[in-house]
Amino acid sequence: MFYKKIALVCSIFIMVSCAELQNVVNTLPTGQIGTDPTMIANGLRQALDFGIDKQVTKLTQKDGFYKNKLVKILLPQELQKVDQTLRDIGLSSLADEGLKVLNRAAEDAVKEATPIFVDAVKDITFNDAKNILLGPDNAATNYLENKTDTALYSKFNPVIQNSFSKVGADRIWTNIITKYNSVPFVNKVNPDLTDYVTNEALKGVYTMIGVEEKKIRNSVSSRTTTLLRQVFALQD
Repeated sequence: MFYKKIALVCSIFIMVSCAELQNVVNTLPTGQIGTDPTMIANGLRQALDFGIDKQVTKLTQKDGFYKNKLVKILLPQELQKVDQTLRDIGLSSLADEGLKVLNRAAEDAVKEATPIFVDAVKDITFNDAKNILLGPDNAATNYLENKTDTALYSKFNPVIQNSFSKVGADRIWTNIITKYNSVPFVNKVNPDLTDYVTNEALKGVYTMIGVEEKKIRNSVSSRTTTLLRQVFALQD
């Protein structure tokens, strides 16, 4: 029974193929399963590494943010009026490009920061695993966010700044803000887009992991092997 519960935690975390899940289970020596908390925690960390890698990779692809309605970065409130004003004066293409490059910067930054994210979540303990097992549908995602948010922000932020230069976002948004601020009678804006996109990129990472966690916990159709069916029958 204990082995099945640990397998449940692994499944919640990894969001990977059943072959990978079985590989993780196979790394735990026979006779030590259920009796060696350190070995079990190591197995969970390995499984989590696989899951984070797979989910973050989806966001690093072209349009990983821009064409994903769950994580697409929209303009902050103070820039929505900028967007509308540009469209009103015939600069819709510039407004569209401004939105796209924010998402491109996030895609680029998450790609470069993947090792940072993976390293930041390697401290899972046996007690953490037990708490996640007994937690709600988003317990694993909440664990990751609480564990990594502050550290990841400090790492993502400079990467986002560099990405702005790489994808041309800084140049495009300098042009956008300059044009907007030159329109008569508008209140001038100077938003911190680096901070905004950093937070939105982090939110996107956690959102996608949360989607996978909930699907594995609740979708019987996603349990495509005997192991998954046995594991998640425990919570049905």
